[in-house]
Amino acid sequence: MSKVRTRFAPSPTGRMHVGNLRTALYAYLIAKHEDGDFILRIEDTDQERFVDGALEIIYHTLEETGLVHDEGPDKDGGVGPYVQSERNKSGLYLKYAKQLIEQGDAYYCFCDKERLESLKSKVDGEGSAEIVVYDKHCLGLSKEEVQANLDAGKPYVIRFNMPTEGTTTFKDDIYGDITVPNNELEDLILIKSDGYPTYNFANVIDDHLMGITHVVRGNEYLSSAPKYNKIYEAFGWEIPVYVHCPLITNEEHKKLSKRSGHSSYEDLIDQGFVKEAVVNYVALLGWCPSDNREIFSLEELVKAFDYRHMSKSPAVFDIVKLKWMNGEYLKAMDEDKFFEMAKPYIQEVITKDYDLKKIAGLVKTRIEIFPDIKDQIDFFEELPEYDTAMYCHKKMKTNEENSLEVLKEVLPLLEEQYDFSNDALFEALKSYVDEKGFKTGYVMWPIRTAVSGKQSTPGGATEIMEILGKEESLKRIQKGIELLER
Repeated sequence: MSKVRTRFAPSPTGRMHVGNLRTALYAYLIAKHEDGDFILRIEDTDQERFVDGALEIIYHTLEETGLVHDEGPDKDGGVGPYVQSERNKSGLYLKYAKQLIEQGDAYYCFCDKERLESLKSKVDGEGSAEIVVYDKHCLGLSKEEVQANLDAGKPYVIRFNMPTEGTTTFKDDIYGDITVPNNELEDLILIKSDGYPTYNFANVIDDHLMGITHVVRGNEYLSSAPKYNKIYEAFGWEIPVYVHCPLITNEEHKKLSKRSGHSSYEDLIDQGFVKEAVVNYVALLGWCPSDNREIFSLEELVKAFDYRHMSKSPAVFDIVKLKWMNGEYLKAMDEDKFFEMAKPYIQEVITKDYDLKKIAGLVKTRIEIFPDIKDQIDFFEELPEYDTAMYCHKKMKTNEENSLEVLKEVLPLLEEQYDFSNDALFEALKSYVDEKGFKTGYVMWPIRTAVSGKQSTPGGATEIMEILGKEESLKRIQKGIELLER
């Protein structure tokens, strides 16, 4: 077999949808698993949907996720240009469309909007959905009639002449052999009235000329594959391997849409997920390794990825599962890198002169996404109002009465304590625990409650006091005593 060449061919229409990211990722993995080439091609034939800045988003996303292309608009591999509008300027698509006309496989269509409207019919005869099935009206025009229309400057499209009898079978490497009756294949438009090729036609031409061996795309294009194949056959070109990816749905098993709030890569990064976790999770939306492993680096995915293990069933985008996976990445992250990423979130809450790196260290293993930090650390900035019932803990055997006693006894000890580091504080309190014959939790629970005012905290009593410092810690313990004495 020739060298594996895959492509990612996005349209610059806005943020990169999770489905597009998965297509890019799978195309990249298929190529790199076989030491092949991964190509970036920009499909901007639909000029009406073009969004300013979308190209930059595509480049940025691929760079961030590590999906480095071997060829593209910025890396000429000898089969460029890699932007369809630029390829169109050279007359490339029109040239091939005219070749099909000469072969009798395509024809000029001069039907106006009104006539096409008249061909509309209801789907299943009910509801509001309508389709236009073209009736090959212009196929019967003589060469003279066609030329007269062209000379008169009459607007036209170029249509492919699909067979109306028999069947077409094509093979997809995921879904197997699929057969469709030819009478269901519409005479699809190759060149639009604005001179631009349709997505369907440009894809075939570009994939062939760029030597693409494997075409990776969503399964919504399954029904289009027979039409593509007819064009390949008309030119006598080799048909590539098709890899159609399963649909991605939300938790309600509906197609993942922008309304879900996490439909694009940028949405997820904005929500505090890390890129490595997103890539890892997206890889598992439709593919499962043979050993059911879940955590992979991109390099490990390249080695492990076998597209033949992809599922046919829709993949559910489970935000809870992604949060868990993200948490695993945060736990494993280098301390300095974590602090760098966590710092902006910490500074949203903390304005006082605390050691932010120590605060980051406390939350690192206790959060799933960065925005979780806020609720974990807000008590450092200001002691919240709290109910003294929090001092009661069945397991620690504490209640309001004995908690008051403990706080009153440890307060003078802490006032005398010069070294307010975590280890020194723990030693001092451990001496008190041993002297009294208490369990450690019996003493630490009231102190932690007093200095935090919260049921759960990212660190223990002494860790919190180290960050707060002596003055603030004593002030909060005194406040706890006052509350318990009321």
